[in-house]
Amino acid sequence: MTAKKWNFVPFDNGRIDDLSRRANLSPLVAQLLLRRGIDHPEVARQFLDAKLTQLRPPEELPGVVQATKVIGHSIAAGHEILIHGDYDADGMTATAILYKCLQLLGARVTYFLPNRLEDSYGLQPESIERFAAMGKQTIITVDCGIGNAQAASRAKQLGLTLIITDHHQFGDRLPEAAAIVHPALPGTNYPFTDLCGAGVAFKLAWALCQSQSGSQRVAQHLRDFLLQAVGLAAIGTVADVVPLVDENRVLVRNGLKMLVSSPTLGIQKLKESTQLSGKQVLDAEDIAFTLAPRLNAAGRLGQAQLGVELLVTEDLNRATALADYIQELNQTRNTLERSIQIAASKQIKELHSVSDDPAFVLCSPSWHPGVIGIVAGKLAEKHHRPVILIAQDKLGTRPGVGSARSPNGINLHQAIRQCRDFLVSGGGHAAAAGLTIQDSQLLAFRAAFLEAVAEQASETAAAPELTFDAQAALGQLDLSTMQQIEQLSPFGMQNSRPLFCAVGVRLREAPKLLGESGKHFSMQITQHGCSMRALAFGRAEEWLADLQQNHQQPLDLAFRPAINEFRGYRTVELHLVDWRLHSSQTELLQSVG
Repeated sequence: MTAKKWNFVPFDNGRIDDLSRRANLSPLVAQLLLRRGIDHPEVARQFLDAKLTQLRPPEELPGVVQATKVIGHSIAAGHEILIHGDYDADGMTATAILYKCLQLLGARVTYFLPNRLEDSYGLQPESIERFAAMGKQTIITVDCGIGNAQAASRAKQLGLTLIITDHHQFGDRLPEAAAIVHPALPGTNYPFTDLCGAGVAFKLAWALCQSQSGSQRVAQHLRDFLLQAVGLAAIGTVADVVPLVDENRVLVRNGLKMLVSSPTLGIQKLKESTQLSGKQVLDAEDIAFTLAPRLNAAGRLGQAQLGVELLVTEDLNRATALADYIQELNQTRNTLERSIQIAASKQIKELHSVSDDPAFVLCSPSWHPGVIGIVAGKLAEKHHRPVILIAQDKLGTRPGVGSARSPNGINLHQAIRQCRDFLVSGGGHAAAAGLTIQDSQLLAFRAAFLEAVAEQASETAAAPELTFDAQAALGQLDLSTMQQIEQLSPFGMQNSRPLFCAVGVRLREAPKLLGESGKHFSMQITQHGCSMRALAFGRAEEWLADLQQNHQQPLDLAFRPAINEFRGYRTVELHLVDWRLHSSQTELLQSVG
């Protein structure tokens, strides 16, 4: 495995004690807050409470006031309104929020989501022409559209009213539209620009409900809808991996409660099919690893429309059938993923020198284009270098579709742009990107891409690092302490579950495989007379043999503690992030106070 550098950060006992006393917090929670840059008692209390009242009024979001007026006019005029979403979980939940809202407001509304396997990303001119031919008069985008200026121009030519709601980066020019709702709209200064598509849709729905009620205090049936919509927005927010701070943190913290107390019918059935319905408390990981992947599976396999239908249906039998079917789609996705990962790993050994090549470019006509991004991400994390997987057309008549992931600071957008002469198209972000390419250009592109990555790799490709929030003995991590740590949740980007280090830990027995996939394992560990269960997810191939060989040696563990709830019982368990053999020279966290 790639050795990680462990960083032990000094802490200040004086500052910890001061915040602990003034905010009436445990010293451990105070230390974790200070690690997050929170050092004032009032800010700490707001962070820990994360109440819905901390959300900014919807009219402050750029474009919401104008969009509310335009949509209100369309509803009053009886226009045929179509919501154009995206095929991922964020796009599905955003579509569901706005669709249910407009239904409640009496609109004539339908929705459309592109087929990931057949349609181009975003709002397309051909789609606009098709909507016009269907008699649609008002188009509202969610989670897309800000980069589709050509489609917007076509809508204007055809006399359609277009409202764009999005959160992605702008294109070279803003699209022409009757209204644009975007947290980072040029010329505005909204304080928080990291809302996802569902978060933007929720703010617009909130404003529409206020407009309908003629007051900031909305009618009871609209209030019930908005609270339920907070749950959908939480799913979209976690699924889109946006920072879980500020308004996103508020939406997810409260949305998780709504997913327990008042989920939509479809979400309730999906919870039942995934054994989440018995949990009294949900966390962000339940969305990230259970609910969102199932919605995304529908999109990845070309059936995003069914994902939205699951979220909005009020028919019990239909909700049950859709939840069961989407569960089957996820199982299919999982099978495809495993098969692609096996084949891709074999290609790495055959085509690349693992120790020398700065990136991997892999391809096959048997790979499913909707799943390659997941595998690229896992291989990139495992080998700590950029990975591109390309699903070639089986007949060789269409360009191959590629997904790229980078875990180590290499800017994929920049590297792919340097190789654009070999591509049909390509673009994306620093850590994730996509491309299309003709088979005849694959060899030349691989060479050019590896060269482009190598140019960036001098410092950015350094060994990965772990920086600990605290050192903890196993005996400190009891259920009471963990319940205090959980006050920092929901955990995700820019608010990670705290990372701890425990030194001189011993295994009570050799680690054992967990489940049927062969990817996970568990082990019983002990330190100073305290025993606990540790789990390693997706690391069996990488770690299991070495740990079994060294199971009698003392170890240092890097881990994130979590509460496991099973059949009504709650216990503390450790999720392993890294490990190494213990040495008496192991550096410990040092106090500076």
